[in-house]
Formats: sequence, C-alpha cells, structure tokens
Amino acid sequence: MGEQGPEGKGGEPLDVKKVHYLVRLMKQYDLSDLEVTDGPYRVHLQRRGAEAAAAPAFAPAYPPAAYAPPPSAPAAAAPRPEPAAEAHSGPKTIVIESPMVGTYYSSGSPDSPPFVSIGTAVQPSTTLCIIEAMKVFTDIPAGVSGTISEILVKSGQPVEFGQPMFRVIPA
Repeated sequence: MGEQGPEGKGGEPLDVKKVHYLVRLMKQYDLSDLEVTDGPYRVHLQRRGAEAAAAPAFAPAYPPAAYAPPPSAPAAAAPRPEPAAEAHSGPKTIVIESPMVGTYYSSGSPDSPPFVSIGTAVQPSTTLCIIEAMKVFTDIPAGVSGTISEILVKSGQPVEFGQPMFRVIPA
C-alpha cells in the first residue's frame, strides 16, 4: 500500500465511490484512458483492450504512494428500455430515464418534502429529483407535460444512465 496508506494530506480518506463512478463512465463511453486530478490526488485509469479494465491506481500529487482498491463488481447489465405502456393496461405513459449515473434523491434535503409524488402535474421545467455524482447535485427536469403515474426508484438509490425513474401520463 505504500508509506502513506490510503489517506491524503490531513488524513482525509480516498473516496472509492468516485473511482467506481469513473470506471463506469469509462465503460459507458468506451474510453481507454482517463486522468483526473482531485485535490492532492491524481487518478489515472487505463483499460486493457476493449473489454477488460485495469485496476485503478491512485497516486497523490505529492510524494509517490499507490493505493488500489479491490476490483469493482461487474457492472449490472444495462437496463432494458421498456416500451412506455408495457405491462400497463391503463393509459399510455412516457418513461423518464436517468440522464446520468449517480445517486437519486427525491427532495432537496432530508427534511424537505419530495419534489413530486404520484398524481403530481408536471411541466417540462418541473424539477423531478436531484441526482448526485461526485458531490455535484444536478436538478433533473421532467422534459414533458403530464401527471406522474409511477415513481420507479427510491431516494438514496444509485441509478444508471438510461434507467427508468418515472412514468408520466402525457397531458
């Protein structure tokens, strides 16, 4: 593990979730090489061939020390896009999918009520949720007009790119 261990300056631990996120992005966009500097850390990821990913290696930007977490579990198969009305005998619905990889939050803070619930009327600019990725919180707008008929994820749940999150009955 090296002389300094997995902590950086000031004893702050490395965030392995960030590295897992970067590895997923590399796979998703078929990148072969990625380098990111985050504070005292420099992360350089390389993939071998088109399918196998090398174990990520960490190196602080100051004296050399390396840290490699255990290889991440194989990514779950990409979610199968569902036809909007499949398995529903009710009105035709529009599926709103996650535009990014991250953690889904239904409200702006733990004390706040959810942005939307079943039966909420939405416009294209209505905020449905927040997705957090690498400590960046992104508001996700509806993009359509209609009424929320189903919420397919729970607050705090990780979501993948293209994963269905909401069903909306169009207005």
